[in-house]
Amino acid sequence: MTVIMGVVNVTPDSFSDGGRFLDPDAAVAHAMALREAGADLLDVGGESTRPGSDRVEPDEERRRVLPVVSALAQAGLAVSVDTMNASTAVAAVEAGAVLVNDVSGGLADEGMLAAVAASGADIALGHWRGHSSDMYARAVYGDVVREVVGELAERVRVAQAAGIAPSRIIVDPGFGFGKRGAQNWELLRGLSRVAALGPRLLVGTSRKRFLTEALSATGEIDTPRRDLATAVTSVLAAQAGAWAVRVHDVATTRDALRIATYEGE
Repeated sequence: MTVIMGVVNVTPDSFSDGGRFLDPDAAVAHAMALREAGADLLDVGGESTRPGSDRVEPDEERRRVLPVVSALAQAGLAVSVDTMNASTAVAAVEAGAVLVNDVSGGLADEGMLAAVAASGADIALGHWRGHSSDMYARAVYGDVVREVVGELAERVRVAQAAGIAPSRIIVDPGFGFGKRGAQNWELLRGLSRVAALGPRLLVGTSRKRFLTEALSATGEIDTPRRDLATAVTSVLAAQAGAWAVRVHDVATTRDALRIATYEGE
């Protein structure tokens, strides 16, 4: 069964749940609910990566995420930390995180790969062409699948050179990060080529704008429809070889994955 990574945003400005779980107790309660709904892994992030968002100082990021990571790890749950900062990654692993989910693939902080190598944690390397403030300016591709595969392969090579064993590396094609609508759909159709790179494949399409644009001329639909679209693309990702899918609504994706693989009793 494909691993389900539940999203826990400890931020005031997430595009999906803007500030609902900024309080650590609320974030922990939300994470527990996601686990009860079927999440295998809980991804705790303290910095929004929505288009146009501003960076958060590492001290503030750590203030947001560390109490949540620590509480969840102490409760025996598997936790990842969604961060581009090496200092936050190290502190989160010390607090109990088993995975560092770096959407920049180690490019935003030159100390990230060495820090993760020393920590013993796994790392998810996202495909990235720049920070959220201007990432769409770099959304220029001749063949988006070929270029994403090539750029991820280079990040894997650099991570291994930094001392991270291949078994600890995960790749993420970065849906929505420096990619416009049609480019995301092309990438989704070519996911098997990303999976063929070799490392475990993490896919995050949850509530992304390219899904809403496919369903509405205005690009705006309500949350249940976004979650249904996410579940469909998560099934497609699993069929293409994804190790894990990262989602906000765990229950809908859990049911979709179960139905897609059900063989009867």
